[in-house]
Amino acid sequence: MRTELASEPGDADRPNEDFASVGLPASGQGGSVVVLDGVTPPKTGTGCLHSVPWFTAHLGGALTELTVSLPDVPLVDALSRAIARTSEAHAATCDLSHPRTPQATVVVTRWNPDTVEYLVLSDSALLLESPDGVVTPVLDDRLALLPRSALATDALVDSTLRNREGGFFTAAADPSVARRAVTGTLPRSEVRALAALTDGATRWVERFEEGGWTDCFQLVRKEGPQALVDRVRTLERSDAAATFLGRSKRHDDATVVFAEI
Repeated sequence: MRTELASEPGDADRPNEDFASVGLPASGQGGSVVVLDGVTPPKTGTGCLHSVPWFTAHLGGALTELTVSLPDVPLVDALSRAIARTSEAHAATCDLSHPRTPQATVVVTRWNPDTVEYLVLSDSALLLESPDGVVTPVLDDRLALLPRSALATDALVDSTLRNREGGFFTAAADPSVARRAVTGTLPRSEVRALAALTDGATRWVERFEEGGWTDCFQLVRKEGPQALVDRVRTLERSDAAATFLGRSKRHDDATVVFAEI
């Protein structure tokens, strides 16, 4: 197995809210990848004493440990347990019912000699490459399919769409949200490599339209995760008129993990 990882904050003066890990079981049979994209909090607050990086570190650490130590537990249950463990760590001090309690998107995949499992929640992406080079994106597109008018303000999103039926879901304080994720299992023989990306990196495809998912995967495979992040940064700097980014932040945290399994 070969893995490469790059993660870069959107602003050097702010902590990176992404989390990424590669888990390798002591048996040496298989592995796992966990990538979280922490949701940047609003200026109005989150009802929580803790930062988003605190949350992603706790949730990501728990999820990494569970995917490795409990290989027979489905990824949905592993995520549910990780959310519950993280919630318990600050339930006594924070208002976990607040709609902007710290939260994150999730990509997790785990493989063994027989199967490759995956789970995607919200707008990060997982790319799976077959032995013949076909790249299949695994996406949770509920947020992308919402009309732009429904996303006009944070208050509107929080009151009508965030972690609500008919809207979109992120990993926050409710363990049951794990069952809203996009999940699946493939034979190990059908996957030779994979890449997990936060939406700061998927901008190369989804915002700047520099190529499709196959082009993106081949760039990561040939030049490495950092090359994709660097190209996104160049495109962001050149979009002075916000032609492609619109109301989105100029630079976003960007994380890419590549694994040849």
